[in-house]
Amino acid sequence: MVLDNLKERWAKVEKTIAETIGGGEVPDVSTIVYLIGVQELGQNRTKFTKDQKLDLMHVGVCTILEPFGYYKYMGRDSDGWPHFETIEKLPHLSAGQQQIFLKEAIVMYFESQWEND
Repeated sequence: MVLDNLKERWAKVEKTIAETIGGGEVPDVSTIVYLIGVQELGQNRTKFTKDQKLDLMHVGVCTILEPFGYYKYMGRDSDGWPHFETIEKLPHLSAGQQQIFLKEAIVMYFESQWEND
């Protein structure tokens, strides 16, 4: 029952992202986390170094897991990059459980964005 609800909500997120980025392709979870990091950075840039891309993934993960109490937003550095403090260690999850957890966090992130629009 809960997974059915997540599937429906996830499908809406996928559709919205596919329409936004164009091309009809739906990105995977990792790419969506990266895109969230880019959005949260808020800089109008199109090129990032490999290290910056990893940092953007981290920003995305911290952002979507903050409401669960795993991270706390600490502010931005002089270059405008968001920084987070680890509040609680992430639980050990199987790959499947991790996907479900991340999808739920991503869905909650987008639903809160849509509420604020």
